[in-house]
Amino acid sequence: MFTSVRDDLRTTLDEIRAAGLHKPERVIGTPQSATVAVTAGGQPGEVLNFCANNYLGLADHPEVIAAAHEALDRWGYGMASVRFICGTQEVHKELEARLSSFLGQEDTILYSSCFDANGGVFETLLGPEDAVISDALNHASIIDGIRLSKARRFRYANRDMADLEQQLKEATEGGARRKLVVTDGVFSMDGYVAPLDEICDLAERYDAMVMVDDSHAVGFVGPGGRGTPELHGVMDRVDIITGTLGKALGGASGGYVAARAEIVALLRQRSRPYLFSNTLAPVIAAASLKVLDLLESAGDLRERLRANTELFRTRMTAEGFDILPGDHAIAPVMIGDASEAGRMAELLLERGVYVIGFSYPVVPQGQARIRVQLSAAHSSDDVNRAVGAFVDARAALRN
Repeated sequence: MFTSVRDDLRTTLDEIRAAGLHKPERVIGTPQSATVAVTAGGQPGEVLNFCANNYLGLADHPEVIAAAHEALDRWGYGMASVRFICGTQEVHKELEARLSSFLGQEDTILYSSCFDANGGVFETLLGPEDAVISDALNHASIIDGIRLSKARRFRYANRDMADLEQQLKEATEGGARRKLVVTDGVFSMDGYVAPLDEICDLAERYDAMVMVDDSHAVGFVGPGGRGTPELHGVMDRVDIITGTLGKALGGASGGYVAARAEIVALLRQRSRPYLFSNTLAPVIAAASLKVLDLLESAGDLRERLRANTELFRTRMTAEGFDILPGDHAIAPVMIGDASEAGRMAELLLERGVYVIGFSYPVVPQGQARIRVQLSAAHSSDDVNRAVGAFVDARAALRN
């Protein structure tokens, strides 16, 4: 029965490769760090890593690793069930309380990933009589989560406040009972930051709630690393924050929803990804607590990340590369053609710099890019070496 299906799938895969859209997965033989050993063509080698979400360099921090070792001895390996049956330990409750305090929210609920967190919010809170108003460039997990709900769907152009107000007007005039505006705090493919202060102003004017996925901000954006709500001074005006433990907060896995107490209480009762999936392993919960400890004195790491970001963006612009504007550690180098972006990434790997070419469907057609992500773990020499590799790779691509 599978024979005909196999032929169809092989044809589709061949078409993906022919279009230059194939996404190979490289094997890393070392811990996540500023440099990693990548197997390329069967030959392992140390390369500079500029494609990880390891913004603060905590993925291999010795204190985080030590906390993980200690947690394995104390709490064991896994939960073996969902939380409402037998899967809550003290370490999970402690982490939820710490995240609530750190993010300025009343309560927090943990998920196995932020994808699950976003997948569990909309269906639980919104029904057919409600409306969700979503930024056009929101993460796929938000889009999929909205699809699971029966709420009316409105979409506004990326960071376009006039369009957002128009959609809020339409939702209000359509008699929506509840309205929820949802946005990424930082848009992962562009490095653009959402104007949360303006979004909150409009939401209050139209009696709407505000939800932010702050996965690419918590830990290093804002004076205390509390993300885009802190950056814009609206920590007390955002109703729901979703995020991940898999980026700046240690880089492992796991997600959360930090929100008003009643919202979290309802999620515990009805959010399907929470009720039907094991929670994150206790070792991750314990290591994440250590990360939150480290964040209290991580001003030097945030400053180093800022300096590395400024150096890379300034030097690449001076070399004539097209980088989307901004000051976030996500620095997209725009290429345009998907095949060319993939080839550029290969040439950079040959020159000791590990980056990835992004193309459709991850980004729109014709907007292929290499998304460079800076880290506090990088030195200025690392950044300068990466820029030199880009210059050399561009020359090789043109020959």
